[in-house]
Amino acid sequence: MFTGAAGGIGNLPRPRRPRLGGIGHGGVMVSPQGQVALGAHPHLAAPPCTDYDVAYFKAYSHIGVHEEMLKDHVRTSTYRNAIMHHKDLISGKVYAVDASDIAFQAMEIVRENELSDKVVVLHGRIEDVDIEEKVDVIISEWMGYMLLYESMLGSVIFARDKWLKPGGLILPSHASLYMAPVTNSQRYHDSIYFWRDVYGIKMSSMMPLAKLCAFMEPSVETISGENVLTWPAVVAQVDCYTIQAQKLETITAAFKFTSMLQAPLHGFAFWFDVEFNGPVRQKSKKQPSQSLDENTQNASPSNRKRKPDVSIVLSTAPEDAPTHWQQTLLYLFEPIELNKDQIIEGSVTISQSQQHARFLNICLKYFTGDQWYVKESVMR
Repeated sequence: MFTGAAGGIGNLPRPRRPRLGGIGHGGVMVSPQGQVALGAHPHLAAPPCTDYDVAYFKAYSHIGVHEEMLKDHVRTSTYRNAIMHHKDLISGKVYAVDASDIAFQAMEIVRENELSDKVVVLHGRIEDVDIEEKVDVIISEWMGYMLLYESMLGSVIFARDKWLKPGGLILPSHASLYMAPVTNSQRYHDSIYFWRDVYGIKMSSMMPLAKLCAFMEPSVETISGENVLTWPAVVAQVDCYTIQAQKLETITAAFKFTSMLQAPLHGFAFWFDVEFNGPVRQKSKKQPSQSLDENTQNASPSNRKRKPDVSIVLSTAPEDAPTHWQQTLLYLFEPIELNKDQIIEGSVTISQSQQHARFLNICLKYFTGDQWYVKESVMR
């Protein structure tokens, strides 16, 4: 499988929890034996591999990254189930591509399991390796925190356009990013209000710094469905068969929430799910397909998780079994007291950072209680 991880050093994506993902680092492409197609899409130019990328791939060489992912039962079992579901389309030679040095360990695993006649491990970026035939299937775990962190989907797109046969299979095939307002008093108590009295010593002067340190950047953590104040809204939907890389550079979505509770608004949570479908599917009756930069409407979790045309879904929602992706929280520096049925409306813009495309700039503008607020953050 195309693999990768969010380990990091220096200005790399911070290694909160190491994770696998992304064709740019590794993956699986399946082709029929002897069916060779040379020179497919010769106009596709590989993006440059920067010093940052070299260090980024190196971070994926640590065994802890891969151990963490394999022990994520939800993730690993869902991929296994998807592969078995589509097993009639998956046969022949397998190209396993990985840009990190873990590829050398993969070669040993292939030999250990006597699969050298079927599995070819290629060490390098998917944009740089040489595969002299078209493939039937691309399998990748490219999803980052908040779905798009680390910007690995671009490598899947490159592989699709260069090597996938017409009508070929991509797993996962579709993805959706969601957001919702949340309340989390315990988080504020642990990180902020703790400073009011530290073993009998007043330290409230530390609270402004504590808020800055705790809430300046997005936080990857696990919350429950009880923390979520409204039905979620769809921020973006991705069709891996048709999406183009430039559509990922900036995503903007409008939202309008109605609080189900009287509770403090502490921030906004983001999560995603991915589907494992063939290239042709019917549109969901209640949730039509939308482009990444279109405004989207609130979505019921039951609609999202029970689409009639979806056979296998990997979900990272708060109400579902936890995964290493957890949820991504954008906390407010100051909570806002909400009344039941109070409206929160605005927009969110997620864009690739100019500093490095694997970082995300997040701009949240929202209106509630007769006042506008802006929250800007960088996920790095």
